[in-house]
Amino acid sequence: MFNINDIKNGVTFLLEGNIYQVVEFLHVKPGKGSAFMKVKLKNLRTGGTVEKTFNTNVKLEKANIQKSTVQYLYNTGETYYFMNMQTYDQLELSSAQVGDDKNYLIENMEVEVVQFGDELLGIVLPDKIEMEVTETEPAVKGNTTNNAQKDAKVETGLLVRVPLFIEQGEKILVSTKDGKYVSRA
Repeated sequence: MFNINDIKNGVTFLLEGNIYQVVEFLHVKPGKGSAFMKVKLKNLRTGGTVEKTFNTNVKLEKANIQKSTVQYLYNTGETYYFMNMQTYDQLELSSAQVGDDKNYLIENMEVEVVQFGDELLGIVLPDKIEMEVTETEPAVKGNTTNNAQKDAKVETGLLVRVPLFIEQGEKILVSTKDGKYVSRA
């Protein structure tokens, strides 16, 4: 158990049968009345976010989340297979558990799997991933407007806006937070 006043970003706790992670919080002390906390939470089971308000005297039950490094192997439609590199155990996650992160999964890449006890909750990707451009239009000569960009398809099928000088077959770094081009790899 911990007091709501000790809350930090990234803290995980149990509430109403769900596992939540703190995304952001704000301590509010109005002129009249008692202080309270406004907290934005991510449900680790569903991936959805909610905002909740707590009195400052509330105590919450901490959820001990384990993370372990796994290697992405392959997927068969709705099931994604990973292997723990220490124990060689295979783990299966559903398409719903992987969510939009599937756009960044490349065979043999290492990611972290998040679990609560024996329950697998999802994966955590690195901040940036190196991907190969599989399709893009050639740069049009004379098109030199500031920050001119074009569409490029990467090896996972994700569409990324890239600068005009990027060609098919090149490796680029893509941010997993927003799916944007970062730089050449």
